[in-house]
Amino acid sequence: MNYPSIKGIRYYYKSVSVEHLDDLQEDFDSLNREGVLSNHETYRYYLSNKKFAIPETLPDAKSLIVLATSTRMMYANFHLQGRVYDIMIPPPYYDDGLLDEDLEDLVLNTIIQKPGYNIVKTRDQLHLKLLAVRSGLGTYGRNNICYIDGMGSFLTLHAYYTNYKMDSDSWHSLKMMDHCENCTFCIENCPTKAIRGDPFVIDASKCLPLYNEIDGEFPEWMDRSIHHSIMGCMKCQYLCPGNKEEIKRADRFEDVSEEETSMLLNGDFTEDLVSSLSFKIKMFDTSYGMEYLPRLKRNLELLVK
Repeated sequence: MNYPSIKGIRYYYKSVSVEHLDDLQEDFDSLNREGVLSNHETYRYYLSNKKFAIPETLPDAKSLIVLATSTRMMYANFHLQGRVYDIMIPPPYYDDGLLDEDLEDLVLNTIIQKPGYNIVKTRDQLHLKLLAVRSGLGTYGRNNICYIDGMGSFLTLHAYYTNYKMDSDSWHSLKMMDHCENCTFCIENCPTKAIRGDPFVIDASKCLPLYNEIDGEFPEWMDRSIHHSIMGCMKCQYLCPGNKEEIKRADRFEDVSEEETSMLLNGDFTEDLVSSLSFKIKMFDTSYGMEYLPRLKRNLELLVK
C-alpha cells in the first residue's frame, strides 16, 4: 500500500461519527457480560480507564479520527563477557520519534484542513483496537491484535476527537483478517496458550506482556524460557502471514556496550546509564528511567543466561 508519510513514517486514518460511541460501549459491555474478558487485576485496571464518551474538554465533538502510524521490529546487540546477545525490541516499546505536536499538526492541517476547529487526543480512554476495526482502518487477527494492509500489526494507534464534522463516517462490522480463515499459526505458537481461537478474545491472564511490562516477579506457573524479547511477546506475530512483508523491514539500534550491560544486570543504575540507554534503545525517557531499569534488568537476565 502506498501510504502518505510524516517524518518518514507511514500513516493511515479513518473517521467515524461520535454517534457510534454507544455502539463501541455496547461492543465492550457485551464481551464483559459473556464472561470472556479476564478478571486478572492488572488487566482489569487497564480496562477500568476505558470510557466511550465525549470528553468534557470538547463537549461539541462531532467526529473521531483514528490514526495508525507504521513502526518496525528493532534489535540491539548487548555485549557481555565477550559474547554478543542479539536482543529483540518489539515495536510498541520504543519511541519512534513522532511528537504529539507532529501528530496534532497532521490531524489539524493535513486531515481536517479547516481552520478554527479543535482536537482532543484520547489517551487511555478508548479501546483503540476496537475503534480501529470498527472504523474499517484494520481487522482483527485471531490473536486479538489489529492488522492493517501494508503495515501488518507493526503500528501505533492514535485517536482524536474533533468538533469538525468529518465527511466520512466509516463504520463496519467487526472483521477477522482474511489470512486467519485457514490459519492457526498464532494459536499453535503461543507459549502460554493464551490464544484460544474461540471465543475470539485471548485469555489476558496468560499473556506474557501482562507480566513483563510491569514490575515484580513472574508467576510460578510461567516457564522462564518462553521469554524471548526485552519486553512484550512476538510469538503470535513473528510467524503471522499478515506480517510477512513487515518482518523484512526490521532494523537495529546502536550496540549496548559490555560496561553498560554489566551495570544494568548488576543493578548499578546511574544517571549516565539512564541517559545512555535512553539514547541507544529509546525505550524510556530519562525523566523516569530509574523506575524503568529494574524491569529491563529482570527481563534481560532471562535472555543472557
